[in-house]
This record gives sequence, C-alpha cells and structure tokens, in this order.
Amino acid sequence: MKRPNPEQTKRLRAELIDDVEAGRIDIGTATRKMRKILGMNRHEYAENVAKIGFETLQAVETGKGNPTINTLRAIGAPFGFDVGFVRNNKR
Repeated sequence: MKRPNPEQTKRLRAELIDDVEAGRIDIGTATRKMRKILGMNRHEYAENVAKIGFETLQAVETGKGNPTINTLRAIGAPFGFDVGFVRNNKR
C-alpha cells in the first residue's frame, strides 16, 4: 500500500481527528483510516505499530470483534487517541 505524501497525510490526519471528535465515524472506520494514512496493510499495522495480532485488527476494522481497552489503546496510540467515555450527541 502506498503511503500518502506529507501534504495528504496532514490533511487526512486532520479529517480523521475531526470525524472522531464529531462522532461521525465508528472505531472500525477510524482504525482503517489510521492504517491507510500510514500506508500500511493490516499485517504491517498490527505487527509493527499496534503490536497486536492480525486477526484482532481485522475484527476491529470489520466491526466483528470485541476488543479489550488495551487493544483499542494500542491501535489508537500512534494517532494520540485514547479510550474513554464520550458524550452521545444523537439524543
């Protein structure tokens, strides 16, 4: 997978942060976007960045897993994300 150039990376990171903060995307979509911003496939991101199993990352991205808090922290840490309560603006 080709890594975006520095200008694209900056724009994609800003979009990701805006989407997460506004609650417009779910964890799976955010995870996939983080990985693509770095230009990595699932194996590379799982093993080299998050230090988790490929199957675990795949389950998170597809919304079929039940990840632990530590797993979510490992996935989001490279982008400065942590796990916690957020206000549900849909009510």
